[in-house]
Amino acid sequence: MKKITKSHKINFLKGILSFSLLLSFILNPLKVNAEIAETEINGELIVASSDFLRDLDFETWQLVAYKSPLFENKLILRVIGYPGNLRIDHPTELKVESGRKHWLLNDKTLLNKELANDGRQAAAEFDLNELIKNLDKNRPLRLSLSGVFSELPVPPFVVKEWRSIN
Repeated sequence: MKKITKSHKINFLKGILSFSLLLSFILNPLKVNAEIAETEINGELIVASSDFLRDLDFETWQLVAYKSPLFENKLILRVIGYPGNLRIDHPTELKVESGRKHWLLNDKTLLNKELANDGRQAAAEFDLNELIKNLDKNRPLRLSLSGVFSELPVPPFVVKEWRSIN
């Protein structure tokens, strides 16, 4: 009769644990993207897409896309950085590229009284309407904001969220 040693018991338990973890990921996969949900913006609950992305310098930015009652229900993109780390001067245009296509999004920040009076100046808003109207696919985008970040990659699942709001 073969004697089971302590190391065999530990390896057996590790195997069961690994299998159960694998099974849990298969049955309950992790979400890769944020859901569109109601978010408080400008003192109102508004349906919005909110995602945190990193630029090529590994700085984290929050991108919030929402239909703004302040701008005739146009789709607005709010770019938010960490207060104290930067100061965004307005007006400035957001450059967007995808393959050979290029767009310049107009700065709407100073038209939003809440953001215009915010002394931290760590957020900016841009008119996303024309860009979304010109996209026929959920394609990856590259954003750049002069003096703030040189390239912020936006994956297709985020573009899909933006398009679903419009």
